[in-house]
Amino acid sequence: MTSVLILLGSSNRNQYGDGLRKTFPELTVNVIDHVGKADPYVSTVDILITHGPYLADQADHLLRNAPKLKWIQGVGTGVDNITDRPALRDDIIVTNIHGVHGPQMSEAALMAMLALSRQFPRTVQNQARRHWERWPARLISGKTVGVLGVGAIAASLAPRCKAMGMRVIGISSAVRQVAGFDEIRPRKDILAAVRELDYLVVLTPYSPATLNLVDGEVLGAMKPDSYLINLARGGVVDEAALLDKLRKRGIAGAALDVFVNEPLPTGHPFWSMDNVIVTCHQGSLHDGSSRQNLPIIEENMRRFLAGDTANMLNVVRPAPAPA
Repeated sequence: MTSVLILLGSSNRNQYGDGLRKTFPELTVNVIDHVGKADPYVSTVDILITHGPYLADQADHLLRNAPKLKWIQGVGTGVDNITDRPALRDDIIVTNIHGVHGPQMSEAALMAMLALSRQFPRTVQNQARRHWERWPARLISGKTVGVLGVGAIAASLAPRCKAMGMRVIGISSAVRQVAGFDEIRPRKDILAAVRELDYLVVLTPYSPATLNLVDGEVLGAMKPDSYLINLARGGVVDEAALLDKLRKRGIAGAALDVFVNEPLPTGHPFWSMDNVIVTCHQGSLHDGSSRQNLPIIEENMRRFLAGDTANMLNVVRPAPAPA
């Protein structure tokens, strides 16, 4: 019997398990919420459904001890901490969820821009203290937002920003026309591009090419009253450089949903900074995530079980062709 392990820290993990058991009663489906609970299952697992950050620093340990593993289905777009692990065998297929995250990620980006410009954490703190205070908000209407990484999510975000009265600039390795963008600049010109921005939204996938792409030089080129919003991966932004810039008020603030080390350590300065909003890698997570993702996972399951691996959806890393 084919064995499936669902390893997800999000609260909707059981919805994935219930959905797969209903559609594929012939499967053995186990659900866990932490990689530290995986050892009893890894020796027999054929299929792993997870997200790279949930594997934490145990990814290689899990992969080395899963001799039957044939397919990993990611529940997000990013597959870092999966495809980049030395212990990942050549014969393991990796697929992801692609093209469905536009609405939730766009809303997360808009929420971050509005919360920063209106100092919403200050409002919440004042409510907790029962303290009446008023101040002028900064409008996002009439401002310029730059989106680093022009993919499916950016294509969803750009027209929403235009509807809010913003000018939208894309920064991409592939310059082309995309609806909703006023212009798209090549990534090699990022320093010139960020000088014009009021908000920089980071959406580019994490890879060796994007490691610390937003570094001290890029942050130094941003306007002192501009904001950084990172919804991509922690490794795309040089956190040490960002921390220094925020402490010196070199930029106005940041909204950070992703970090190099997750969960963000309790002692990290980001938690207590008055110009930082911390959210817990939840940009793509919403109350309909499992309903949104399950049809893709179920179709891949059908094809996998039928031996039609060549036509699985959203293949990031195919199995090698037969010799």
